[in-house]
Amino acid sequence: METTALQPWYRQFWPWFIIALPLTAVIGGIATWIIAAHNPDGLVADDYYKQGLAINQTLDRERRAQALGLSGLVRIDATGRRIVLTLEGRIDSQQRGDLVLHMIHPTRPHLDHDLTLHADTGNTWSAPLDRTAPGRWHLQLEPRAGDWRLTGRLALPEQQQARLQPND
Repeated sequence: METTALQPWYRQFWPWFIIALPLTAVIGGIATWIIAAHNPDGLVADDYYKQGLAINQTLDRERRAQALGLSGLVRIDATGRRIVLTLEGRIDSQQRGDLVLHMIHPTRPHLDHDLTLHADTGNTWSAPLDRTAPGRWHLQLEPRAGDWRLTGRLALPEQQQARLQPND
């Protein structure tokens, strides 16, 4: 008659396999909680009601840009340190002042920043470009008074220029 020596439970495969399944779920849950705690959702707006009411003002600014026949081309110079805007359409003498280009990251609001474009010769404006991270960017161009607005998209570093137009 053969006798097999029984091994203690901690030296066998199946108990460890059964323990490993719920243990991986616990570790995954802790990792998910840590990621959620350190990266809060930046897409939820606290003042969504006010933003909803302000949509009519935004539409009026875009209609004004369309009525003026405004469009623009934003391009990054060869060195990558300057952004240049060429604006087309009926530009009033009052609008020859500084323009503001809002660079908005779609998912990371802490990367958003504004550039003040100073008037150059003709219908061109420019500003230094120093801290723009690679990725996709939503662009909004408007004068300081906020009379009109043009929008566009730019994907850095693949794109070096973007067309700005009023939304239809």
